Formats: sequence, C-alpha cells, structure tokens
Amino acid sequence: MSQEILMNCTPQETRVAVVENGVLQEVSVERARRRGLVGNIYKGWVQRVLPGMQAAFIEVGLERTAFLHASDVAVASDSEAGETRLRGPVPDIQALLHDGQEIIVQVIKDPMGSKGARLTTHLTIPSRYLVMLPRSRNLGVSARIEDAAERERLRTIGQRFLEEGDPGGYIIRTAAERASEAALEADRRFLCKLWEDVAARAQEASAGVCVHEDLPLVLRSLRDIMSTEVERIRVDSRENFHKVHAFCEQFFPEMTARVQAYSGERPLFDFYGVEEEIQRALSRKVELKSGGYLMIDQTEALTTIDVNTGAYVGRRNLEETIFKTNLEAAQGIARQVRLRNLGGIIIIDFIDMQDPEHKRQVLRALERCLEKDYAKTQISGVSALGLVEMTRKRTRESLEHVLCAACPTCQGRGFVKTPETVCYEIFRELMREARQFEADQMLVVAARSVVDLMVEDESMSVAELEEFIGRPITFQAEPLYAQDQFDVVLM
Repeated sequence: MSQEILMNCTPQETRVAVVENGVLQEVSVERARRRGLVGNIYKGWVQRVLPGMQAAFIEVGLERTAFLHASDVAVASDSEAGETRLRGPVPDIQALLHDGQEIIVQVIKDPMGSKGARLTTHLTIPSRYLVMLPRSRNLGVSARIEDAAERERLRTIGQRFLEEGDPGGYIIRTAAERASEAALEADRRFLCKLWEDVAARAQEASAGVCVHEDLPLVLRSLRDIMSTEVERIRVDSRENFHKVHAFCEQFFPEMTARVQAYSGERPLFDFYGVEEEIQRALSRKVELKSGGYLMIDQTEALTTIDVNTGAYVGRRNLEETIFKTNLEAAQGIARQVRLRNLGGIIIIDFIDMQDPEHKRQVLRALERCLEKDYAKTQISGVSALGLVEMTRKRTRESLEHVLCAACPTCQGRGFVKTPETVCYEIFRELMREARQFEADQMLVVAARSVVDLMVEDESMSVAELEEFIGRPITFQAEPLYAQDQFDVVLM
C-alpha cells in the first residue's frame, strides 16, 4: 500500500491529510485559536463533587470546567506502583475526591458542543515506540502486532525495563514491531526524562496550570501515523519543513530522505485533490461507483448511515444486487468514518439481505476495512431490525463540527418551513392582530418567495381576509429575511 502524508500549514491553521493509493483517507485540522487539548496534562482542583453522577467537575483553567468520572480516577495500590486503575465495582466518588482537592489530570476528550473536556488521572505519555504509564506497573503489547515470537520479544524487553525500576509501566506500540532494543531503550530514556520534568513542574505549579502540552498537529501526526508504508511526506511551509525534517532526524532517521518541501504553483491540497474531497466529506450524500449511495446524518447522540442502491440495478437477481451494493458500501463507510472522524455510536442501515452468508461477508468486509483505522472500533452483528451497530473512540470533534456551524436559518435542523406554511402562519397572525389592536392598515414584511406566493396563488385568500377584518393588507419583500421569517406592522 502506497501512503503519503500531506501537510498544509499557515499561521492560522494546520491541516494534515493521509493519502493511500491516491485516495484521501484521513484529514486532521488544527487552528491556532482552538488547538486540541487531548494529551495535555494539567494541575487542577476539584470544584464540585457530584455523588449522583459518580463524577466531579475539575477546574483546570479552561473556558468550561472539565469532567472526571469515578472510573477514571487512579487509586492507591498495595504494590510499589503507587497508583493503579480501578478493578471491580467503582468506589463512591466521595471516597476518592473532595471539594478543593488538588489533582493531576490529563485530557482524553476535547470539549465538544456544550460539554467540557473529559479527564482522567491515568496519565499516558506517548513516544514513537512506547506509551509510558507513570501511575501503573502494567506492561502491554499492541494487539496489532500479530507475530507471536515478536510479541514475546517485545514483552521480554518491556519486562526488563520494569525490573530496572522505571517510574511507571509501558504499552509497546505497533510501530515497535521489528524495532531494535537500542531504539526502544532510547525511547524509554526519553520518556523517563520527560516524566521527571512533568512531575517537577506539577509539584511547583499552582492549580489551573498546564504542566505538559502535547505536540502540535504536524509533529503529532508523524509520531502517531509514521510507518514504513509512508513513501513521502510533503510540507508546503518552509518553516514547518525544517521542523519535520529535524523531528525525523531525531526519531525516524530512516524516513528523513522521504520528507520533501512542496513549492509547486498550485496549492498542495489542490494538486492532490484533497480540497475537493473535503468538500464532499461535508455533504450528507456520498456517491458509490456502482450508482448506489450513502446518506450520513450526524446528531449529538449518534451518527446514522443509510445504504441505498440508487441507480444500480444489477445484472442477475435482487439478492445479488443488494449484496454487491452492501459490499461496496462497507468500503465506503469505513473510509467516510475515518475521513469525517465520526465517533461515538454509529448505526448502519445496510439494505436487507436474506442470505446469512451475505450478511457475514458484508460484516467481515467492514471489519477488514476498519482495521486500518487508528481509532478503536467495535462492531456488533446484524440486529433483528437489520441494523449494524458500531462504536468508534471519539477524542476530537468530527470534521463537520470543526469546519461548520449550525445554519442560522434552520438552527441546525436541516430544513426550513415552506412558503406555503409561512403564508398560513401569516394569515393566523393577521387574524390575531386584528382582534387585539386597532389599525387602519396592516403591512406584512416577509421573504420574496412568501410575498410572491401571497400576491399570486393566495391573492383570493388575501382578498377574503381583507373583507373579513375590514382593513387593507399590503406586502413588502425583504431580501434579508429568511424564508420562515416575517413581521406584521400595524399602520
């Protein structure tokens, strides 16, 4: 698989795109005014404990207080680890925290909508090959490393680190597969030194201060995405090119030659067709090559994806047509989930299939396509209603929420009242005003489409209403009014 990382950098905004075999698979956006907070470590204080929610609000100096659930609170352990993750029933939050208590926390979810950031006290500090767990003595190996002998080799190295008295445990990342022990040792020393600095800053800092900030998007993407499959890294900013080059020299020396500065006349994202793909990713409708299509709707609670055959009529029979459409849709859904950064609960309504083998193959195709996703996903079987339920770990806002805001006309509903509906509302309002107030004349100010309908198709109804209330009614088109906005003026 050919993979390229494209970086478009301006002082106000940084965008990183991952292109696989010429097709955009992932895009991340970070703005100078709204940098992501995930991974940042803060020294906060407990503002309020909520026993009814088994949680607490923590003040860490952000716009809104952050949220810490009891299950995300590390507790004292009998071992030398100091603190560990809760196992079994979660203790009462009042036994873990109290108002005014100072606490070291890490952001695991950015603020989204009206919700504050989600926190944990199970701190993690990632590097290229390892993730350090300062408050645990656990050792884990990425499940994506499938070779049993390689897993055992890495576990042996990790166990040696723990035996040498490191301040915490480790998770060995997928990138560590086939990495030398010297490279892992270098990562380990780097993480130990970094944690010493963070711990020292946390000791001296006052509550509400950030004691460790995660890398900016350009470098964070390299740390998390870089693999031997990456053939080229193109950066369109000379300043960031030097940063990326220096970062690779330090952590990925074998990849340094693949870092290139882009200086073409056309913008980098235009040259690769990324801009066009981003615009498509903001649309509800996604066309499939066969003629079928997906309809994707995001709500606060969940995301729904509906699969339709559209113009695809197949060649053999209905079941075969449905099966092929669903197979193609499974690939398209996996790509759109990554591209749009959809998270939380996702409900997929595949076209109903009768053959159990077809259902199994479609589910397997979806699972196989999602294996490339860096975010953790979990897929259930086909429900009694023919729906597939899946979850995807949500840490940052989706592409739509980053780039868009609710429509001021429909307030995010996705629809507005028809001119006909507004006309009948105006009739009712005119009757209401005529009964309550005395006036010689009534003026209706509304959108052009509504006024045109009133003076043309509804002119007879207007004349009957004028006769009934005994007052003339005039209309004025206001170009700045939304279709469902109007005013009745007494004259």
